[in-house]
Amino acid sequence: MGKFTVLNHPLIQHKLTIIRRKETSSNEFRRIVGEIGGLMTYEITRDLPLKDVEIETPMGKTTQKEIAGKKMTIVPILRAGIGMLNGVLDMIPSAKVGVIGMYRDEETLKPHEYFCKMPKDIAERECLVVDPMLATGGSANMAISALKKRGVKDIKLAVLVAAPEGVKAIQAENPDVDIYAAAQDDELLESGYIFPGLGDAGDRLFGTK
Repeated sequence: MGKFTVLNHPLIQHKLTIIRRKETSSNEFRRIVGEIGGLMTYEITRDLPLKDVEIETPMGKTTQKEIAGKKMTIVPILRAGIGMLNGVLDMIPSAKVGVIGMYRDEETLKPHEYFCKMPKDIAERECLVVDPMLATGGSANMAISALKKRGVKDIKLAVLVAAPEGVKAIQAENPDVDIYAAAQDDELLESGYIFPGLGDAGDRLFGTK
């Protein structure tokens, strides 16, 4: 079973409270979502393997550490996942980016994929799927499935706010995927929104409502 980890770093929790406030502007919401994405990446990548490399500093030769193993691809789920992307790339600027576009049927709450574009060598990469909300888990499971169909074996999921129902859905369908969240909230409402949540992340990011 993949692990579920709530990243309770004080800075993450403080910034999450700011974006939960309904009066937070789109500009501030967008900036802070990116900042939280970066802080989460710092924690998520804590266990990346290192290898010894010989370099030369201005003072002479030395053996130091650099990241070893698979290269990373960041996979935001459109459109709200874009909000976290720049913050993640600030931490891992060499990562490639794949995108999956989905929309949710407002009546059935089921996701529908409309776009998927990945690096050619995606099967050889470690993928970090990012999306602010983990509600029903439908969109995240569909994104993970799309990656697995392309041969990806190492997948992690990073979200800002997770409903218990969404966590269970991912663990049931993709038990090999680790989930990282800034918070696990109380419940999923009948409307499909998380409570207390932070509203519609896409609309708040882009000022479309």
